[in-house]
Amino acid sequence: MNWSPYAIMWIFLFFDIPSRSKQEKREAYAFRSNLEKEGFRMFQYSVYTRLCGSRQAANLKMERVKRLIPHNGHVSMLVVTDKQYGQIVNLWNSHDIPLSSPVQLSLF
Repeated sequence: MNWSPYAIMWIFLFFDIPSRSKQEKREAYAFRSNLEKEGFRMFQYSVYTRLCGSRQAANLKMERVKRLIPHNGHVSMLVVTDKQYGQIVNLWNSHDIPLSSPVQLSLF
């Protein structure tokens, strides 16, 4: 298995799902729950991320997510290498927050 930071991929999933009615709220909740079941973790409220071992694994995961999207949802997915993700700058209250190690990847 190639564990190069150029082979390991991150999926960024951005979405807007209306939640005005009770039905829309249920659909939005179900979508978020299903994302977590698929291994995604909340990065920001409407931004989720997932670590994948390869581009092929990322493509398969994106195909699975396509089947989860509510009929009135707007979803965008971006795939970046682990190397690119490592250059992210996170700011909270104007303070630079160091990038933490991912918890999803386990070597056995």
